[in-house]
Amino acid sequence: MKGGASSYGYSAKRRWRGLVIGVLGLVILSMLVPLVFLLGLHNGFRSAGYPSEQQRPTSDVLRNFTNNAKNKTFGRGSKHNSQATEVPPRSIAQSLPVKNQNTNVDAAVGLPLYAKDVVDDIGKLCEFKFGSYCHWRQEHREEMKDSMVKKLKDQLFVARAFYPSIAKLPRQDKLSRELKLNIQELERVLSESTTDVDLPPQIAKKLQRMEAAIAKAKLFHVECNNVDKKLRQIYDMTEDEANFHMKQSAFLYQLAVQTMPKSLHCLSMRLTVEYFKSPPNDMKLSMAEKSTDPMLHHYVIFSNNVLASSVVINSTVMHSKESVNQVFHVLTDEQNYFAMKLWFLRNTYKEATVQVLNMESLKLDNHSKATLLHLSLPEEFRVSFHSVDSPPMAPIRTEYMSIFSHSHYLLPKIFQNLNKVVVLDDDVVVQQDLSALWSLDMGGKVNAAVQFCSLRLDQLKKYLGENGYNKNSCAWMSGLNVIDLARWRNLNLTETFQRLAREMTTHEESIEAVALRASLLSFEGLIYAIDGGWILSGLGHDYGIDIEAISKAAILHYNGNMKPWLELGIPKYKHYWKKFLSREDQFLSECNVNS
Repeated sequence: MKGGASSYGYSAKRRWRGLVIGVLGLVILSMLVPLVFLLGLHNGFRSAGYPSEQQRPTSDVLRNFTNNAKNKTFGRGSKHNSQATEVPPRSIAQSLPVKNQNTNVDAAVGLPLYAKDVVDDIGKLCEFKFGSYCHWRQEHREEMKDSMVKKLKDQLFVARAFYPSIAKLPRQDKLSRELKLNIQELERVLSESTTDVDLPPQIAKKLQRMEAAIAKAKLFHVECNNVDKKLRQIYDMTEDEANFHMKQSAFLYQLAVQTMPKSLHCLSMRLTVEYFKSPPNDMKLSMAEKSTDPMLHHYVIFSNNVLASSVVINSTVMHSKESVNQVFHVLTDEQNYFAMKLWFLRNTYKEATVQVLNMESLKLDNHSKATLLHLSLPEEFRVSFHSVDSPPMAPIRTEYMSIFSHSHYLLPKIFQNLNKVVVLDDDVVVQQDLSALWSLDMGGKVNAAVQFCSLRLDQLKKYLGENGYNKNSCAWMSGLNVIDLARWRNLNLTETFQRLAREMTTHEESIEAVALRASLLSFEGLIYAIDGGWILSGLGHDYGIDIEAISKAAILHYNGNMKPWLELGIPKYKHYWKKFLSREDQFLSECNVNS
C-alpha cells in the first residue's frame, strides 16, 4: 500500500510539474506575440500556403473576370471588369471586387499583361485601380491644407532619427542639447496645435532653429542603421496614410455615384403619392392601338429614373421631323411604375405616345410562372487597357462599355406584334433626327450597334471558349441599338442567350458577369456596325471630349459613373442634358430638382 501511495504521489507531482511548465510557456508566448507585432517582425514571415493579396501573381488577380462585375449607379447598371488571356503585350486591366448595388466599388474588363515589370508599375496607377474617380479627383484637386503643421511633423521625425546617434558622439553635448530642446519645443507646439491657424506667431523661427540643428547633425558620421530605420518609418507611415485617404476617397466617390440623389427620391415619392390620391385617366384604348402598330417608330427604354427617361424622350421628340408616328415604351420596375405613369400623363411630348410598362407584372407566353420577371438595367463594365502600339509607359486608357442585361432578351416576347425597335439607354441625349435608322439596311444582322474594338473576343477566349466564334470580332455597346425582332425570333436568340447563361453560371459569378459573356456570344456575327458619328460616348467619365465633336454627334452617351443627374456629373456636359428637363413642373420645384 505504501509503495502504491508513493507511486501515486510521484505521478501527481509530475502532472502538476507539467501543468506549471505549460502555463509558464503560455505566459511567455502571450508576451512574445505582441512584441513581434510591435517590432514589425511579422512582416518578414512568409506563409507556405495561399499567397496574400499583395503577393498574388498577375494571372491570379486577373482571374476574376466578371466574377464581380457590376457597379450600379442610380438609374442604370454600371458594368465593369473582366479579364482575358493571351493578348498582345502591354494590354492590361485589373479586376476589382464588386458585390451588389449597395456595396460594390468598381470592376473592370481586364486585358492581361505579360511584362511583370510593367505590371508592378501599372498596378500603382490610380486610374488602373479606381477608374473615373481619378479623373474626378484631378479636376477637383485642392491645395494642401495645414502645410506648416505637416512640415513641423516631418522635421520632428527627422530630428528624432538623428538624436540617438548624435547623443552618443563624444564632445557633441551642445549639439545634442540643441536637438533635444528643439524636439521638446516642437512636441509642445504640436500638442497644442492641429492646424496652421493654431500655431504660435514665432513658429517660423522655431522651424528655422530646428532646420539649422538638423543641418549640423547631418555633417557628422552617425550610425546609419538607426537613421535609416527612422526615415523608413516616416516613409512607410506617409505612404500608408496616402493610400488610406485615397481608398477612403474612392469609396466615398463610389458611394456618391451609386446613391439616389435626395431630390430624385423626393420626386419619385411625390409622384407615387399623387397617383394614388387621384388616379388619372390614362387613355388605355388609344395607347393600345399605337403601342402594337408595326408601321410606327417604336423606341424602348429600360429605366427606373423618371427624369432620365423623360430627357431621352423629350430630346428625341424635339429633334424629330414627325413625332406623330413615334411610340416610346418605358419598361420600369414596380417601385417606380406609378411615378413614371403619372409623370408621362402629366407631361406631353408633341404628338408622340409614351407607354409605361411594369416588368414585374408582365405575362409573357412560354415564360415560367415560377420565375418572376424583374427589371435589370443595361450593364456597364470598366475597361482599362494599353493600346497594342503604345509604348510601355504610355498612359492607360479607361473606357466604360455598356451591354444588354437579361431584361433585353425578353424584347421579342414583350413586343410580339413589332418587327423592329430602337433601344435607347436612359443616359443618352438625342441631338438629331433618328428617322434614318428605320430605313437602315442591316443585311440580315439582328443588332445594329456601335462596336467597341478596344476589346476583341480573342482576348476573352479563356472565358468564351476556343471555338464557335470569330476571334477578331469586336465587342459592342448598348446606348443606341436598332433591333430586328423578326430576325431575332427566327434565330431563337433569346433561347440561345438563356442556354449560354445557364451553361456559364457558377456560384462565384454574378448575373451581370454572365450577361456580358452570354451577350457577346449570342450576337457574335449578328452585329451590324453603326457609323461612329451616330453616337458619342464617354460623357460620364471623360473630361477631355472635344466640344466640336459633341455638337456634331447625333446622340450623346453619358456612359460611366458621373451621370448628368448626379451632383458629381461633369459640369461642362450637364447643360446638354438639363435643357431637356420640364422645368415648369410643380414637383420639380418642390423637390429642388432644378437647384
